[in-house]
Amino acid sequence: MHQPHAEPRRSIYYPYQVFDAWLPSQHPQPQHHAVVIAGAGLIGLVAALELARHGVKCVLLESERQVSEGSRAIVFTRRSMEILQQVGVADRVTQNGLPWRFGNSYYRGQRVFRMEAPHDPDDRFFPMINLQQQYLEEYLIDAVRANPLIELRWGNRVTAVAQDGQGATLEVDTPEGPYMLQTDWLVAADGARSGIRTMLDLKLEGASYEGRFVIADIRIDLPLPTERLAFFDPEWNPGNTILMHREPHGIWRVDYQLPPGEDPEAARRPESLKTRIDAQLAMIGHAGVPWEMDWCSVYSARALTLPNYVHGRVLFTGDAAHLLPIFGVRGANTGFQDAQCLAWRLAFVVRGLAGAPLLAGYSSERVGAAREIIDEAGKSTRFMTPPTRGFRLLRDAVLSLSLSEPFVGPLYHWRTSRPHEYRHSPANSAGDDNALFKAGPGHGAPPQNVRLGADDHLLDHLDHRFSLLYFTEAAAVPDALQAEVNQLRARGLPLRMIAVGSAQPVAGADETLADANGHLRERYGVLASGAAYLLRPDQHVCARWMSLDATRLRAALINAAGLKKEA
Repeated sequence: MHQPHAEPRRSIYYPYQVFDAWLPSQHPQPQHHAVVIAGAGLIGLVAALELARHGVKCVLLESERQVSEGSRAIVFTRRSMEILQQVGVADRVTQNGLPWRFGNSYYRGQRVFRMEAPHDPDDRFFPMINLQQQYLEEYLIDAVRANPLIELRWGNRVTAVAQDGQGATLEVDTPEGPYMLQTDWLVAADGARSGIRTMLDLKLEGASYEGRFVIADIRIDLPLPTERLAFFDPEWNPGNTILMHREPHGIWRVDYQLPPGEDPEAARRPESLKTRIDAQLAMIGHAGVPWEMDWCSVYSARALTLPNYVHGRVLFTGDAAHLLPIFGVRGANTGFQDAQCLAWRLAFVVRGLAGAPLLAGYSSERVGAAREIIDEAGKSTRFMTPPTRGFRLLRDAVLSLSLSEPFVGPLYHWRTSRPHEYRHSPANSAGDDNALFKAGPGHGAPPQNVRLGADDHLLDHLDHRFSLLYFTEAAAVPDALQAEVNQLRARGLPLRMIAVGSAQPVAGADETLADANGHLRERYGVLASGAAYLLRPDQHVCARWMSLDATRLRAALINAAGLKKEA
């Protein structure tokens, strides 16, 4: 029988809560569901909430009975905040997190590079915000528990998976023993050590790096701003790298690289931790400042992915699908994009709008994103933790030159996580005017947010449906276009039309956004009335036109949504 921890985890700042285990004896049998998600970490929770936005019920299985231990993921990007806004928790993150946009690299006591993340008046969210993972899981769990379409089962671990062409049968272990659960689709969001990945005998592809880092969360009062701090080749840790981040509630995260060959367990002993953290504090001019340990762990950088995220009726997402170096805040931020990309497609298949082949688009898009990230992250990782003598010689040359030659400073750039652009996705329209636009988000890109008022932005008006931004100053949408929209809606396609530009409501549109100064049109490269953008349910652009007609709209939507042929 599965016996998860029943005592609250220890923490000096976070009040852990142990939830009651879901027991099969207390619920009727048999068990069959359209979607089961294994893993109620950040990615599983977001996937469940995204499915619920599309009206799809799911069961969420979590092997533990409380949120994750330690800070773990702490830096969330602007795009992640836009996704969290969609599932209803961005306000709580903003209220409690620490926003920032600058990163500093130091060598021999000198700042040799200062990174500035882009931020302009149109952005609702900062480029990055720091918040410990436990808090974000708590906010997402509150949202899940308030949603009648999601059933969260604590203390339930998947121990076996069998599947056929119609679905999957799961054996699920609980504190009172196992039960069987049938599902049409299983979403594997069970993390880096995915048991489901092992059960299906699937192998990750890529590289693992030898360098190990200790993560230590300490409570300390330091008069330093909320900015990323990176220290290269310090005297107390020669040849290695140290990172520091401020977290909420008086906590600082210190990541320091271990010398080659050091035993990870020995590195976690209190005397080792104290010696090294004291040395780091002394190096930055805060020797003797009292501090208290909350949590520590050891990790190594890995850049790995499954070559396919769809295996029959099992769909992989987050760390179960890929393992990415944390340098550049890629882990959870990439997983959120996975969940959003998967959920709308899975919802369309579950609801019968599209066939299972639509899910192949999820795999191709997100495997492509993972491979791009692995390429970028590999550069950062090789700079942070040189894997060979040759790489170390090159890195050390950069360090030395940076003391006197500013032009090498950008080589310190850690290539921050950014939203992937699905430029080559089959969901993009082949017959639109993408190549004619001189500005605005192109094929596969996420939307550019635009400030419409003091507390009003373009993305506030987008939801779980396909969104057609139709730029016009006319009093009404053309009849043929309205008729096509209505026909597609009659087939069950979730589609929303937003007219942009007119000061008065536009007949036939679901909403009108005035654009008196033309700022939104300028940002989107729109030159004349009749232009349009089509955004997928995950908000990525799949078509844009200088002049839209009903035939082109129909073709683009049928292609992107994978709609089944009419009987």
